[in-house]
Amino acid sequence: MSRKIKQIAIYGKGGIGKSTTTSNLSAALSDMGYRVMQFGCDPKADSTNTLRDGTYIPTVLDLLREKGSVDAHEAVFQGYNNIYCVEAGGPAPGVGCAGRGITTAVSLLKQQNIFDELELDYVIYDVLGDVVCGGFAVPIREGIAEHVFTVSSSDFMAIYAANNLFKGIQKYSNSGGALLGGVIANSVTQSIQKKIIDDFAERTGTKVIEYIPRSLTVTQSELAGKTTIEAQPDSEQANIYRSLAKQIADHAESLTPSPMDLAQLKIWAAEWSDQIMAAESGLIKDKSTGI
Repeated sequence: MSRKIKQIAIYGKGGIGKSTTTSNLSAALSDMGYRVMQFGCDPKADSTNTLRDGTYIPTVLDLLREKGSVDAHEAVFQGYNNIYCVEAGGPAPGVGCAGRGITTAVSLLKQQNIFDELELDYVIYDVLGDVVCGGFAVPIREGIAEHVFTVSSSDFMAIYAANNLFKGIQKYSNSGGALLGGVIANSVTQSIQKKIIDDFAERTGTKVIEYIPRSLTVTQSELAGKTTIEAQPDSEQANIYRSLAKQIADHAESLTPSPMDLAQLKIWAAEWSDQIMAAESGLIKDKSTGI
């Protein structure tokens, strides 16, 4: 009988801290005793670096280009606390679809029953969320992942990318696609940022499952090629990642979001812009804005 594996996709626009969040989540779950695989789905193939002291690993597509056929074991490497690390990779620059590596890598590992062989509890897909199309939509469209979480800050482009992701989830929700578990709010240091993220989540029918502040602890850890969980295990930031891991471990029911259309999103953003401008101009005296 196949082992029940909890498969999770973490999306977010480039540069939002998605891979940082995912790697610390993987590290925290492994510390909780779970057997974890982190599956990097970005063509840059840098998702798992901080789980392996800053070192890169060969990608599935690199190995296929080099050898023609691959034993899936050749693409699986171990990192911090025996976390299994895989990088899908991408095509040669300027050639083909950047999302092709996801489809190819997932098919390879599933055909060779690697997930069951390794007796995994979690497979966590780290997926670029700037464009939810083609290969990048595979974890959602084909129901490979059960639950999708998006990493977002309060910046408009991060929220714009999250809203587009919600559209993709909504589109495939009636055909067995993955559903939305919630928003992971990253780089939240002011109460106004929290309010913006909270309002976006409420407007789109989801929830924020954790707030992660910007921290030099993360910067220091990554410069050393490690996750915060490994490099600074007693830090407050590590405790926040552990809290996120517990929320993910306890999460059971995901939902179909209600994304805003572009006109609604622009109006929503303009209203928040006006609030921030008024606060900065001293027209709003409420200190809870955090400005």
